[in-house]
Amino acid sequence: MNVLAELGIVVAGLVLAIVLLALNFWRAILFLFPHSVRVEPEAPADQMDIPLELAQLAIQLQGLGFVALGSHEEKPRLRKATLSYDWAHPVERVFATIYQTPDGEPRLYFLTPLAPEGFVITAGYRRPALDVPGVYRSGSLADASPERLLRAHLRRMEGVTPAGDFSWEGRVEAGRSWYRGLGRKEIRRQNLQGLLWTVMALAIVASAFLGRRAS
Repeated sequence: MNVLAELGIVVAGLVLAIVLLALNFWRAILFLFPHSVRVEPEAPADQMDIPLELAQLAIQLQGLGFVALGSHEEKPRLRKATLSYDWAHPVERVFATIYQTPDGEPRLYFLTPLAPEGFVITAGYRRPALDVPGVYRSGSLADASPERLLRAHLRRMEGVTPAGDFSWEGRVEAGRSWYRGLGRKEIRRQNLQGLLWTVMALAIVASAFLGRRAS
């Protein structure tokens, strides 16, 4: 094989590795360091600027008795922050959060922190189902209406004790606690593929440089 052909193969491999790293390196970091996601308050309830795409969900939550709390940001390393809008139902002891995916798709999930530690999470989109009795219940009911989703969430809360702080500060702290603790397994399951692609990309880079040295 001539030098130009060898160089072309090396360049193609490096381009592939760069693409793989651009798409997956942040997922690898998230797999290794779930607690690195920064969760910060963004705006109080009276200053929330809810996108038009989420307005209908916001109206439906208010109709179910939820009270607006404020918004918060969740920012993994090397990624743009996701802005989430939070409500609480003090009677039912449930947080509701709506946000948009990078593609602009509206999403809703309900969250109840448990005492002394734990969470019940019910999402209106596909989410891994996990159940650690009395400590952690995570599942989904894809494309369900907010009312139906809330009923499902309340059923899944049977037999557990909700925590006490359903304020805006309590919601932000619940997000931080999830990333630090019980959410780690779910995050790692979601981002394992990103870690594997990152390892493959680094292997391509290493083999390219080691191959050039050997030649």
